[in-house]
Amino acid sequence: MTFCLFGIQSFLKLWKSNPYLGLGPRHSYLSLFLADSCGIRNQPRWFSLKAMSSQNTKATNLVAKARYLRKYKGSDNQVSSDSPHFFSAGAAKKRSQMNPQSKDHDLPPVRNTIQLPTQPLNSEEWDKLKADFKGKTRFESWISSQMAHYHSPVDVAKSLLAWVAAKNNGIVDYDLLVRYLHLCVVHKQTSEVIDVYEIMKARYKILDSGGYTLLIRGLILSDRWREAFLLLEDLKKVMTPSKKNYNDCIQGALLHQDVNTAWNLYQELLGHDIIPMLETLKAFFDFGKDIKDDNYSNKLLDILLYLRNNQLYPGESFAHSIKTWFESGQCSGCGKTIESIQLSPEDYEFLKGRIMRDVIDGGDQYKKTTPQELKRFENFVKSCPPFDIVIDGLNVAKMFPKARESQLLLNVVSQLAKQNLRLLVLGRKHMLRKSSQWRMDEMEEVQKQARCFFADNISKDDPFLLYATLHSGNHCKFITNDLMRDHKACLPDAKTQRLFFKWQQGHQLAIINGFPGSKLTFQNILSYDTVVQTTGDSWHIPYDEDLVERYSYEVPTKWLCLHQKT
Repeated sequence: MTFCLFGIQSFLKLWKSNPYLGLGPRHSYLSLFLADSCGIRNQPRWFSLKAMSSQNTKATNLVAKARYLRKYKGSDNQVSSDSPHFFSAGAAKKRSQMNPQSKDHDLPPVRNTIQLPTQPLNSEEWDKLKADFKGKTRFESWISSQMAHYHSPVDVAKSLLAWVAAKNNGIVDYDLLVRYLHLCVVHKQTSEVIDVYEIMKARYKILDSGGYTLLIRGLILSDRWREAFLLLEDLKKVMTPSKKNYNDCIQGALLHQDVNTAWNLYQELLGHDIIPMLETLKAFFDFGKDIKDDNYSNKLLDILLYLRNNQLYPGESFAHSIKTWFESGQCSGCGKTIESIQLSPEDYEFLKGRIMRDVIDGGDQYKKTTPQELKRFENFVKSCPPFDIVIDGLNVAKMFPKARESQLLLNVVSQLAKQNLRLLVLGRKHMLRKSSQWRMDEMEEVQKQARCFFADNISKDDPFLLYATLHSGNHCKFITNDLMRDHKACLPDAKTQRLFFKWQQGHQLAIINGFPGSKLTFQNILSYDTVVQTTGDSWHIPYDEDLVERYSYEVPTKWLCLHQKT
C-alpha cells in the first residue's frame, strides 16, 4: 500500500505554512547522502512516501485542483478549466457570488447607545454609564453581553461585577457570572477561572451546559485540570456532553500526558454516536509523532479508517499532522530507525528536576536574579496556562542590528500570535521606557498579543526562560540565540549534561529571518539524536569530516552505517 503525499518539499516551507507551528518538531522529507553510503532521512511508518512525477500530475499542494476542459458534440458549449466541479470545494461559494441575493430588505444595524469601557470603572462611573444607557433591556445584562461578545479586558468585567455585587448585598446573577467566566476563558486567565469555579461550586448544585462547558475549558489548562473530568461526569448526569466538551477534555489529557484517559474519552464519545471534532483527531496525531508504540500507532490507523468510513476530510493543518506522524528518522543505508531527539517522559522529568535544583533554585554562579524576583516569576507562571513558545525578548530584539528593537520583537510576536499559540515574552523593565529603540505603542501591542514578564534590569533572562519552558511541558519551545553553555556547565554529571543538550536541540528555535516586513522563518529542528547508536545488528556512527571545524555545541552532519550481513 502506498500513500502519495506531496507539496511539502522543505522544512521551512512546511513551517511557514503550518498554522500549528511550534507544538512539535516539523521536519522536512530529509536525506543526508554520505560518502559512506549512509544517511538519515525521514521515512514513513509502514507506508512509502512517493514524490509525484511531473509527468503524472501538476499538483504542488496537498489539495490539487481538478481542472478539465470538455466539449459536447454538436454544441459550442465548453466547461472552462476555471469552473469548479459541482461538488468540488468552493463551488457553492462561487455560485453564490455569481448570483448575489438582494440586500434591499436587510435591517439597518443597531448602534450601541454607549461605548464599552476599555479601563476598569469605579462605582460612580458605572452609575453614570447606566444613566446614559437608553436601551430597553436591563443595563447589567446588556453591558455584560456586549463585553463578552467583544472580548473586553477581564479587569473591566471584574469592575462591573464588583459594582453589581456592591448594590446587591454581594450577590451577582448567574448570567453575569457566566459571561465573566467566558471572558476569563477567552483570555486564559486560569486563576480567575478557578475563583469563579469555587463560587459556582459553593452556590449552585447544578449548572447549565454553558457553565459546565466554560469551566471544563478553563480548568483543563490549569494545575487543577483533573477536576475538569469531574465536571464532565456531573454534566453526564443531566445530558450527553457535546463534542466540544470531549474535545477540551481529550486535548487537556494529552497536554498533561494522560494518554489512557484521552483514549477512553475518545471511545466514550464514539459510543454516543457523536462525530468528533477534527481538531480532536488531530491532537492524537500531534501527540503521537514522538511515540514509538505499536498499540498507539494502531489506534491512529483506526482514526484514518474512521475518516474514510464517515467521509470526513481533514483540513490542511490536520493533513500536515498526519504526514508528520508518518515520517520518522531512518537510515537510508539499512532502513533502521534512528533514535528520536525527543526525551522519554522519564528522562524529561529527571532533567526538569535537575534544572530546577541545580540551575534555577541554586548553584548557578552565572545568574544575577534575586530569590524574591524568581519567586514572583514562579507564581506568575503557575497562574498561567502552559505556554507553546517562550521568547527571550531582549535577545530576539537584538538579532538584526539595523532594525528598531521593539519593532523587531513585535514582528516576531505578531506572526506567532496569528498561529493561535500561547506566547510568553521575557524582557527587562527598561524595555518599557520610551527610547529610540523602544517605542511604547509597539510594546503595548506586544503585551496585547502575548503574556509578558519584565524582570529587573540587573537580572539574567536564562533562568526565567528555562523555568517557563520546562514548567509548560515537553511540547513547549523557546526562542533565543543564546547557546546556554554556562547553564549546561552547572549540571553535575555527564548524563544530565547530555540530556540537557538533547532537550535543547529538540526545543530551541533559532530565527533565520525575522526582519520587519519579512516572513518569519526558523532553522530546522532535527528529528533524530546525533549520538552513536546500535540496534544489535547495525551501528550508526556520526563522524567529523576532515577540514570541517566543529565547535563543542555543534554535532556532526555525516554518518557511517555499519550493518551486519547474514
